[in-house]
Amino acid sequence: MNYEQTIDYLYNQLPMFSKQGASALKHDLLNTRELCTILGHPENRFPSIHIAGTNGKGSSSHMLAAVLQQAGYKTGLYTSPHLHDFRERIKIDGAMIPENRVVDFVERLRTKIDTIQPSFFELTVAMAFAYFAAEKIDIAVIETGLGGRLDSTNVITPILSLITNISFDHMNVLGNTLQQIAYEKAGIIKPDVPVVISETQPETASVFYDAADQRLSPIYFADQEWAIMDSHPAPDSLRVTVANTRTSEQATYTLDLPGHYQEKNLLGVLSALRILQQAGWETGNAAAALGNVRKLTGLGGRWQVVRQAPYTVLDVGHNEAGMKAILEQLALVNYRRLHIVTGFVKDKDVPAALRLLPKDAQYYFTKAQIPRALPEEDLYRMAQEAGLQGAAFENVPSAYQAALANAGAEDMVLVCGSVFIVGEVPGV
Repeated sequence: MNYEQTIDYLYNQLPMFSKQGASALKHDLLNTRELCTILGHPENRFPSIHIAGTNGKGSSSHMLAAVLQQAGYKTGLYTSPHLHDFRERIKIDGAMIPENRVVDFVERLRTKIDTIQPSFFELTVAMAFAYFAAEKIDIAVIETGLGGRLDSTNVITPILSLITNISFDHMNVLGNTLQQIAYEKAGIIKPDVPVVISETQPETASVFYDAADQRLSPIYFADQEWAIMDSHPAPDSLRVTVANTRTSEQATYTLDLPGHYQEKNLLGVLSALRILQQAGWETGNAAAALGNVRKLTGLGGRWQVVRQAPYTVLDVGHNEAGMKAILEQLALVNYRRLHIVTGFVKDKDVPAALRLLPKDAQYYFTKAQIPRALPEEDLYRMAQEAGLQGAAFENVPSAYQAALANAGAEDMVLVCGSVFIVGEVPGV
């Protein structure tokens, strides 16, 4: 098979959550463990950092990878989902896995794949581990896909775990309360391995304390270790001054990832870096790395500005907490009129997200080209009930082009609602 045929095989022959939803999930780690056994347990051949959370785990993963990469370590990064190219999921020092390595891996395991019948995600995780081990990386940052306890990535024993925050998302899989969701995320906490919790939340703190206590794992709440002294958000950046709550020592960071919500992610990353330093890892000029996360890692879709006139932004925020974060950032932008291109998948709490969106914007309701996508006409009807005005479009390119055509130079175009909506924006 060539690369295109291989990708077609991965997308169409294997169960895939992004297409099928919860039915594609395997509620155990057996397949991943079997694949890793066949591959000679690559997951044990490099140190790793494991990251879970509802929102912020992608940004936090890329921040940590950027710091380690700039410090001189050969750094693997596994994240999901991808925006445009499957290979975005598996990177070393910001470079995507080569096409031929994807082809070789699938061809080498083809008969085993047919026998084991892993999901798309299970096979992708095994591919990442095998690639990182073969390339003899110094360290890997591994982001969970969904949850933690039963996530395919949870076959690793990391040197550090990080859990960003807990909010309502994927309730049909993870549970209907914040405590239930936190329990699933806490599943990445390993015996004697330190864990950082980025944000102290009254509803979930005890869940993490209990999990860490049971496993004799040192636990640190980042927002208790650091205090935000000053914050200057801008449309394209975020300057934050933090103080160590024990020493009162201050430091200022200018992130190239804008958004108030990055403050919480930054604190978690700083606590993680402190633990790494104490374990003997060099972190180099962390401030410089955190100011160049996009350039170092290729991160996209987090308040990604793609043009200036009209000011056009892509953001993958898709659940209620993600939408609130987007609205906080919107308040910092000056524009004449706001145009929003949006779409959702069926298993989200769409009415809750729609209720948050501004009533005075012009909307372009659409759907991504995946089976889980909520039909644009259904979304249009739900949006009308929520008091939003706009029109329905059968695909993302047509909705996006209509927004650009209607927007004046002083207007703003925002694309949000689903990772898959952002991924289908043309020309990005």
